[in-house]
Amino acid sequence: MSSTTAFVSIGDLRKGHQALSEVIETPETGGGCGTTGGEGKASCGSSGGADDMPPEIWEKVKNHPCYSEEAHHHYARMHVAVAPACNIQCNYCNRKYDCSNESRPGVVSQKLTPDQAVKKVLAVASEIPQMTVLGIAGPGDSLANPKKTFDTMRMLHEQAPDIKLCLSTNGLALPAQVDEICKYNIDHVTITINMVDPEIGARIYPWIFWNHRRVTGVEAARILHEQQMKGLEMLTARGVLTKINSVLIPGINDEHLIEVNREVKKRGAFLHNIMPLISEPEHGTWFGLNGQRGPSAQELKAVQDACAGGANLMRHCRQCRADAVGLLGEDRSEEFTLDKIEEMAVVYDLDRRKAYQDKVEVERQAQVDAKRSALAANEADDGVDPDMKVLVAVATEGHGKVNQHFGHATEFQIFEVGYVEPPGAVRLPPEGAAGRLGSGPAPARVLSATFVGHRRVDLYCQGGYGEDEQLPSIVSAINDCHAVLVAKIGACPKDELKAAGIEPVDQYAHEYIEKAALSWFADYRKRIADGVLVHQPRGDARIRQGAYTGAAEAAA
Repeated sequence: MSSTTAFVSIGDLRKGHQALSEVIETPETGGGCGTTGGEGKASCGSSGGADDMPPEIWEKVKNHPCYSEEAHHHYARMHVAVAPACNIQCNYCNRKYDCSNESRPGVVSQKLTPDQAVKKVLAVASEIPQMTVLGIAGPGDSLANPKKTFDTMRMLHEQAPDIKLCLSTNGLALPAQVDEICKYNIDHVTITINMVDPEIGARIYPWIFWNHRRVTGVEAARILHEQQMKGLEMLTARGVLTKINSVLIPGINDEHLIEVNREVKKRGAFLHNIMPLISEPEHGTWFGLNGQRGPSAQELKAVQDACAGGANLMRHCRQCRADAVGLLGEDRSEEFTLDKIEEMAVVYDLDRRKAYQDKVEVERQAQVDAKRSALAANEADDGVDPDMKVLVAVATEGHGKVNQHFGHATEFQIFEVGYVEPPGAVRLPPEGAAGRLGSGPAPARVLSATFVGHRRVDLYCQGGYGEDEQLPSIVSAINDCHAVLVAKIGACPKDELKAAGIEPVDQYAHEYIEKAALSWFADYRKRIADGVLVHQPRGDARIRQGAYTGAAEAAA
């Protein structure tokens, strides 16, 4: 059954997914790994594991930090800046080629030649053996620079065969380059798709460069849309995994992204990554200079939640620089500048890399086992509202653990904890509404701790001392959370958080995150059941995206 356009207000989005059941039709399952596709598996999206998808898909995503939420706690990626030119203009983009103090897409410290890029990849891979993915994401468009992009990929395919190759593109030149993409086993491609309606696209893209001329307005958006859909279908047919990036722009495409999600799923997209608009004026974008705001934390989550059941969602994107190096959420690019690489004795040792990654897999399995044991230990019926869900902020340095001091955090990972319908569960449709999401009897719920995002914050500890003036901005970033899990926290920020209604929790230091979050949630429910406290809903939170780097802030 073909789906039709659903018109949904931002008010409906804020009410949550269940409130949308009468207005959103069940999306078609396309050629990708849909919620009900993938050989009957429950899900094969960002949060899926080996049991949730076909073995050949698992092999492609298991150590890819962008395609697997679980993997991003353990594996690193890097981008090389070999593609400076771009064939479209986006109102949210301002490329910078010698910028070391901003953390957002489209900026780099150094442009590289393909030879320099390969040398840098080999150096990083020898120093960071858990680096498993190389991507070309600009600072322009990878396919607007095809020779530089594919020369880099060809050399890496030959010299570093164990590294997964990825590229990001706006899709305008994609159909013409699919054969080259497949030639070098580039089996992960990200396409930025912000609209499937050219009238909306004309408000996002002032122009494209097409067939040797600049095209503007609705015509430009129509051409871009047609090329994006054609390229996505071609990649799906060739077995390439695709991730769709969409920038959520309040008042322009926020409600429309539900339709984008539906259309990309029909064409086989593996993941859909809905990101907040970066619109600080200091970055110099058209949107930023003209007052277009970005979404709040709850506005972003509402749109993401409304797309549940469509193309599987990625929620752990960090909107990286085009020269980022390291785990998601960290950037070690300053360790690998060209001058420093010249001084390194680079030895690309495949056996050493594999041995290290084997150790990572042992740690990863321990995290999975800890989560399972915590789920089994916290299933008792305590009489508390089964629909209650809360957000928990977590300070972590990686490895899937609560292992960071509150004052050292530059971001918090956000987990939603509560009882949910099991993956793949389908409610019965109401009578006379075949094909729609149902509102009938629900299956038994299961306890879950689900990663739903991250929040960048100002560094609290600077020079060994706490900066109390930073606390309000930190509190505003996690204001929708009921608790923050940390390895350690000082008395002053602890008091400030309590006063704001956020519970500071340090008794689960160095525990795996899901186990800690579930244990805290069980205790929280017990305190409610015992009458010790009354559950109160939290407010909204501020998304701090595209921030200046810590080094730049320290120098300011």
